[in-house]
Amino acid sequence: MIRGALLIALAALLWATTGIVAKFLFTGTELQATTLAFLRLAVALPFFWLLMRREQRQLQNAHPGAKPPGSSLRQLDLKSFAPLAALGLFQAIYQGSYLLAVDLTGAGIATLIALCLPPVLVAILAAPLLGEKPGLLTIMALITAVIGTAMLVLSDMDTSGSLRLAGILMALLAALVYTGFTLTSRYASTGTPVFTTAFICFFTAALILLPVVALRGGFKGVENLELQHWLMVAFIGVVPTCIGYVSFFTGMKTTPATLSSIIVTLEPLFVALLAWIFLEEVLGPIGIAGAMILTAAVIVASRYGAKPAVAPEGDTNTKA
Repeated sequence: MIRGALLIALAALLWATTGIVAKFLFTGTELQATTLAFLRLAVALPFFWLLMRREQRQLQNAHPGAKPPGSSLRQLDLKSFAPLAALGLFQAIYQGSYLLAVDLTGAGIATLIALCLPPVLVAILAAPLLGEKPGLLTIMALITAVIGTAMLVLSDMDTSGSLRLAGILMALLAALVYTGFTLTSRYASTGTPVFTTAFICFFTAALILLPVVALRGGFKGVENLELQHWLMVAFIGVVPTCIGYVSFFTGMKTTPATLSSIIVTLEPLFVALLAWIFLEEVLGPIGIAGAMILTAAVIVASRYGAKPAVAPEGDTNTKA
């Protein structure tokens, strides 16, 4: 279990590098957030296709002479594909809004808001979806999360000298979209294997982002990117996206779900630390306190939030 927990912590650290490298790109180039979101998916897709094919071969070898669910894309009917396409839509909006929030504010505050609020919102919304009332601790976690978020906004105003409202709103949009993504993946699971789900989700998201980027003129200036910039794009597509997911799902095999959900909360804290080291982003005393309060709310929501009576088969949580 220790090895699994370390792998999940490694995944959180790798995911944390996304916002840091993206901020370097936005500062040094004219690359748009939606363009980077599309390029990230385009780089990652071949790797997820290979992972999906390996997963399908393993299923076929485990069931010789049969066609187990998920062993081929041809087995997916409209009923199975629809929720996966919905996940792709959520993923496309999340990728664009999160990276835009990083561009308009900072990597630290954007990630803290975008990733710490969803677990609390999921805990609140999951209860009525299951026909239950949210517990007192869950309600307190939501109130605490709102207070922590407000403290982060106040800290950002103090350090930046202004209210970067557009970036804050984009981070809040990313949080809301990620909440919908999590609820859809948790309660509308189709039993599709992990990497098949990831490939279809990212492929759909890339298809959605492509015309958006084209219509916004997002490909203009891409040819002016230097080698170091393309290496940064490749890094985001391979390291946090592909290697991060492999580490996470490998660790999930031997780590209890509750412990996994708590370890993942390290990601925004890793981002805040890396942003302080590499980007010189300072949260300030109020921001640090807000980050700790928000993290505590996430841990409470992960530990005591509503859980499905029976874990849905093939339940996956394809992160950013």
